[in-house]
Amino acid sequence: MTDVILTLNAGSSSLKFALHPVAAPLIPVLRGKITGLKRAPVFSVSVPKDHGADIPTLALDTTHEQAAALLLRWLADHAGGHHIKAVGHRVVHGGQAFTQSVRVTPEIVAQLAALTPLAPLHQPHNIAPMRMIAQTAPDLPQVACFDTSFHTTQDPLAKLFALPKALTDQGLIRYGFHGLSYAYIASVLPEHIPGASRVIVAHLGNGASLCAMKDGKSVATTMGFTALDGLVMGRRSGRLDPGVILHLVQQKGMSVPEIETLLYQKSGLLGVSGISNAMQDLETSDHPDAKTAIDLFCFRAASEIAGLIPALGGLDALVFTAGIGENSAATRAGICARLGWAGVRLDGAANARHDACISSADAPCPAHVIPTNEDAVIAGDTIDLMGKI
Repeated sequence: MTDVILTLNAGSSSLKFALHPVAAPLIPVLRGKITGLKRAPVFSVSVPKDHGADIPTLALDTTHEQAAALLLRWLADHAGGHHIKAVGHRVVHGGQAFTQSVRVTPEIVAQLAALTPLAPLHQPHNIAPMRMIAQTAPDLPQVACFDTSFHTTQDPLAKLFALPKALTDQGLIRYGFHGLSYAYIASVLPEHIPGASRVIVAHLGNGASLCAMKDGKSVATTMGFTALDGLVMGRRSGRLDPGVILHLVQQKGMSVPEIETLLYQKSGLLGVSGISNAMQDLETSDHPDAKTAIDLFCFRAASEIAGLIPALGGLDALVFTAGIGENSAATRAGICARLGWAGVRLDGAANARHDACISSADAPCPAHVIPTNEDAVIAGDTIDLMGKI
């Protein structure tokens, strides 16, 4: 039997999983996902590509906890001689208490559950598999890895809201997210762009944010107290005038749950277009509102990139990653076209091919596409932590 680490990444309606060897390189021996949870769940395996043995069918009302339980049973039969030594979980919010990955205990789970109001779409789903594993396999070690940890290197000034100090002391600060993705990009940046010190990374997907990195450390980011802030996203509004919330309450009579649903589920690309939250759908649509949604996404991303440059004192390179960042040449072009003043100039053919370097040879600020790998960071942190126990 070969020891492996199981990584779990629970999204709002999905559970992604992978098995990684405990020794480098951390290339998965098995990878898959369960999508459409609570709607029309589908279990799929992408690595190895020919692995089609006994793919289970899930009930329409399958929850994250049930999906994780089914996955463990399936892996017991189909993991191909691999022994799961530990499980590493992606956790969206670590608050102020968790600045690095930790071993999961009942007390840790309780602390993470208390942070649910800060990440209502993700935190409960991140925790559900932990609880299930603790009940059904109590001897299997678990590690929680946090999206917020990468941003703890920021100067305190970058984390402040202009609110009374008493509220700041209670934890109303900017935390930042997508940290596991940014940690991976930071680890491979020297290979892709040697000598680049001041870099902005655009993690663009259904959830989207930017991170300004100096020498591989986070100095500023667009997401703040929650994962609702910053860029236009698939269903989330991104940055919003707080007065809009007051207006919706005072003039429109909307309740807090209604506003939460509006900002987290009905806004962003979906809200503006009225068509879809998926960039791919909008790019193939000829409806004018689809174009408006794409243009707004690109305009806001370019504006936020510009807003992060002062934190770096300049810009040596721009990196695109995640679903939209890695796969949408049109979106990358729409963003970069607004950043020519910052030295960003694309090579159209290279961008269309999704090359690693998509900027023109004479561009003062190179632009790159680097696929992210959150699972590798989770697996690495889990291995490191298990070695210390």
